Amino acid sequence: MESFDEVVVQYQPMIYKIINSLHIYKNQEEFYQTGLIGLWEATQSFDERKGNFSNYAYTCMKGKMLSQMTKNNQFNERYIHSEREFWETIEDQASSPALEKEIIQTYCEGLTEKEAKWVIATSIDQLSTKEIAEREKVSLSAVKQWKSGAKRKLKEKMEK
Repeated sequence: MESFDEVVVQYQPMIYKIINSLHIYKNQEEFYQTGLIGLWEATQSFDERKGNFSNYAYTCMKGKMLSQMTKNNQFNERYIHSEREFWETIEDQASSPALEKEIIQTYCEGLTEKEAKWVIATSIDQLSTKEIAEREKVSLSAVKQWKSGAKRKLKEKMEK
């Protein structure tokens, strides 16, 4: 048989044809190398009594590339997250709860202590009016009064 360099020159168009037939558009050089490995393995294991070398080489190269595609896909599914998943799972480190509370307390200037409690419990602790009433051991209507007073004063503050 010819030297491997001569075989590569002869079968290079076939490698590119397989890459195109498999619709490989990313990492083409990697798959070209995989095709060369498949071609080399074909030259090492080819038995002339069993058929034509070009058919055997085609099968070996395409099989090697398909195996590589499967490995790449499995890796991507296991270890690479889509951009959306990444941003959903990452914790927001830009603002800490202490900083949020401090910022909200600046808005509470001019409010009564109870109105400020309502603002903080609603915005930071994400509590409902009923939950605030239970936590502070007061009636629901009392918390509603805190709420309306705080909203009215905050609205006036914003309009200035």
